[in-house]
Amino acid sequence: MSKYTKADILRLVQEEDVEFIRLQFTDIFGTLKNIAVTVRHLEKALDGECMFDGSAIEGFASIEQSDMFLRPDLDTFEIFPWRPQQGKVARLLCDVYKPDGTPCDSDPRYILKKTIEKAAEKGYRFDVGPECEFFLFHTGEDGEPTTVSHEKGGYFDVGPLDYGENARRDMIFTLEDMGFDIEASHHEMAPAQHEIDFRYDEALQTADNIMTFKLVVKTIAKRHGLYATFMPKPKQDQQGSGMHLNLSLSKNGKNMFEDLSDKNGLSQEGYYFLGGLMKHIKAITAIANPTVNSYKRFVQGYEAPVHIAWSAKNRTPLVRVPALGSGGVRIELRSPDAAANPYLAIAVCLAAGLDGIENEILPPESVDQNIFQMSHAERKALGIEALPVSLLEAARELEKDEFIKQVLGDDLSELLIEAEKKDYQTYNSYVSQWEIERYLYKI
Repeated sequence: MSKYTKADILRLVQEEDVEFIRLQFTDIFGTLKNIAVTVRHLEKALDGECMFDGSAIEGFASIEQSDMFLRPDLDTFEIFPWRPQQGKVARLLCDVYKPDGTPCDSDPRYILKKTIEKAAEKGYRFDVGPECEFFLFHTGEDGEPTTVSHEKGGYFDVGPLDYGENARRDMIFTLEDMGFDIEASHHEMAPAQHEIDFRYDEALQTADNIMTFKLVVKTIAKRHGLYATFMPKPKQDQQGSGMHLNLSLSKNGKNMFEDLSDKNGLSQEGYYFLGGLMKHIKAITAIANPTVNSYKRFVQGYEAPVHIAWSAKNRTPLVRVPALGSGGVRIELRSPDAAANPYLAIAVCLAAGLDGIENEILPPESVDQNIFQMSHAERKALGIEALPVSLLEAARELEKDEFIKQVLGDDLSELLIEAEKKDYQTYNSYVSQWEIERYLYKI
């Protein structure tokens, strides 16, 4: 049931003295975009009549077919708590539509909605709980971002050692003002690294929340004179930032992953879902880890997963099954990072899991010892493969996986693969300071 009607929003805007409304949408690379309208044009926007040049957003439209329309999701109406109390600013998340009234095939939100509908046809509800990590760095003299921090804090440290404590608290207050249920927050492993966890929710709501979360974190950090980055690996000698996804599947209110008679607490559907996820994980990596920098995080010794394995007993594999007792069994995918487009990342995870259930794909045996401490020969004997080690390798894996490409659609798949290959080629041609220091004097 919808939370708001058109009349509700028009009334709220008047009562709350809202002057500007941001019509927000997400491009194929996971970047938040918006068009701002004044309250005078709100009714037109609520009717889905706000047009924009889709050819200016890569992946949405060609120049020959450039007119696109934004249709607001009324339930996403929020007033920004940090804006002036007079002449407030609100936002609505939007879906992208073509002039003929059909959804844009490359709109990431639409792709997730389609995947959710397929799950719903089988009676499933898919819930996702993200764990978003980020760094808070100083800004330069002109306000530009840096990777500088004088902080020396570590895992679970408190102030005054945790320099970001005050900023993190204000982020939480702001998120709660916008309806978030914040479950926990803490200083992470690396200096200046933080994590704020909000309660799991239905898949589309979670993807929307991730986009809002990143906007809030960056905005409040700026008010504290800091720069918040979700870059996966901003410093080579420190931990990287991930976005673990906790996945749950239910039917008629029942947790479909749970079977307390099983040694891992996992049901048959849970094993099949896990099998599908692991079958397609190499292609999924191109979506869940979409930048060159993402693969700097996949380095042994920094806690990020490197190998394709699962366990209910340790945290070194790619997938963990934390058994929390009755009603709490879930599947935790530990490889994604927050550079990912959350709509696409969640869509391909759900689709892969449903493929596992439909085709009864069993995962390999669990690996319950520390994979990081195994030798190459031991991993090879157990058949443990590695995740893609570069963006190029991940793009090639996506190129080979016809099922995941079908979930994304041919046009979007081609665009993403081409963009990732181009990014890698550009990176590969860049002469780094490391190369200068290593080779210039030798050769």
